[in-house]
Amino acid sequence: MHFPGTTPAASSSAMNIISALLEQRTGQQIAANRAWRIETALKPLLREKGLASLDQLVAQLVATRTGELGDQVVDALLNQETSFFRDAAVLDMIADATKAMQAEMGGRKVRIWSSGCSTGQEPLSLAMLFDERGMGEGASAPEIVATDVSPAALTRARAGHFSQFEIQRGLPVRRMMTWFDGNGGDWAAKPELLRRIQFRQHNLTADAPPPGKFDVVLCRNVMLYFSQDVRRDVFAILAAGIRPGGLLVLGAGETVIGLTDRFRPCDQFRGAYRAVEPIPAKRAAFG
Repeated sequence: MHFPGTTPAASSSAMNIISALLEQRTGQQIAANRAWRIETALKPLLREKGLASLDQLVAQLVATRTGELGDQVVDALLNQETSFFRDAAVLDMIADATKAMQAEMGGRKVRIWSSGCSTGQEPLSLAMLFDERGMGEGASAPEIVATDVSPAALTRARAGHFSQFEIQRGLPVRRMMTWFDGNGGDWAAKPELLRRIQFRQHNLTADAPPPGKFDVVLCRNVMLYFSQDVRRDVFAILAAGIRPGGLLVLGAGETVIGLTDRFRPCDQFRGAYRAVEPIPAKRAAFG
């Protein structure tokens, strides 16, 4: 692939270095047939820094030791595709499961982990849905922890500010008027909605799960960007964060089959997986 202003060999080298940086920081890979994403995603950053090519960007990456530029490159390359009430039937299923768990737990809070939350639309959608189902307030209201590897995405999620385009993707007018305030062309989530969610930075491929065990874990459309080996490692991290019998919810094109024995398909809630206790290793017999 040739980028204007650079030689093909140099551009190939630059793309390899940038791809390796993304994989090192996040575990995500860019397939060879999608290498065009590198140039497309980094064009705004090149303009901002006054750089003419990917090679100049890589040269600055090597020259700077602060890591800030590397963070900006990684943030630009991450796929932050999300929307409000994405796959609404799945969110309805999670609300049903949460309601059932509340009835079983005798007042203990149901704990939910929204991993790879991007700019926050998924956990915000859950918080709205729980409130509409009469589950959002009081001592037994579900606890929602939302995490992402991207500091920039989390900054936006915590602020709760969305463009007109973002707010219209999956959010009916009734919900928009109930939970958001207009501010010029943008919309801001109301404080009473934002305070129902704890946003934290977390790297699924490297960090231990957030403290405590979770009853429901969402990890939707994240595994698609990992190699098979990294997926196995991530499933081990997710399993460590979920209580036995808890639910794992993946994206429609993702599965645990052939990758882990810590989860099995759930009969009660279609499309979810139950966490199972690890099988203890047999002790060696000594004569």
